Amino acid sequence: MFVKICGITSEEDALVAVAMGADAVGFVFSPSPRQIAPQRAAEIARRLPAEIVTVGVFRDETRERVINVVHQARLRAAQLHGHESSADCHWVRQRVRWLIRGFAAGDPHLDKADEYGADAILIDSSAPGSGEVFDWSLAEGAPSNRRIILAGGLTPANVGDAIRVVRPWGVDVSTGVESAPGRKDASKIRAFVEAARAAGRRKSRMAPGRLMATLGSPVNQVWITGG
Repeated sequence: MFVKICGITSEEDALVAVAMGADAVGFVFSPSPRQIAPQRAAEIARRLPAEIVTVGVFRDETRERVINVVHQARLRAAQLHGHESSADCHWVRQRVRWLIRGFAAGDPHLDKADEYGADAILIDSSAPGSGEVFDWSLAEGAPSNRRIILAGGLTPANVGDAIRVVRPWGVDVSTGVESAPGRKDASKIRAFVEAARAAGRRKSRMAPGRLMATLGSPVNQVWITGG
């Protein structure tokens, strides 16, 4: 189970997330209480282990600025979380190592998610970063041949249930592991990662095969049956 801790604003929080077992950390560059300057994100990213996926999160930004910021901050992935077109997504994907495309649950464009060329599809509530939980059944429109990352109001208390219902490849959390906007809580991060991984192990045992995909491998290689 891939775990991303988003809305990182300090080096301390980034290092705590890594120490607690997160696979990825996200830096928000769109207007938000968790917005961070590219230079500060670069300073934090430099202190993280090479295997950690560092993600820049953008919303309705020009594709040129997305690439400029990702390269300036030396991040490994871009997450587009607005109304970016499929053409813009493909343009960005050609210039970054990995691309995550965010959709609101129930978005009619989710049925055409394959057209965006992303390495992973993130499904969130209609108000990203709000901590609101959405009806998880709305995630059913996501393509089955893409890695699905579930976000939106997840907490240590409900992430296990969310994984059992949606059966995503990964989960993403921000508000649910905070003590205040933009400030993470180490005990909540630990509890979230442990609950997600435990639910992920149960999901793997129930699945018809093994989850083999890792972010960055071919986008259509998700389930290998008979493992």
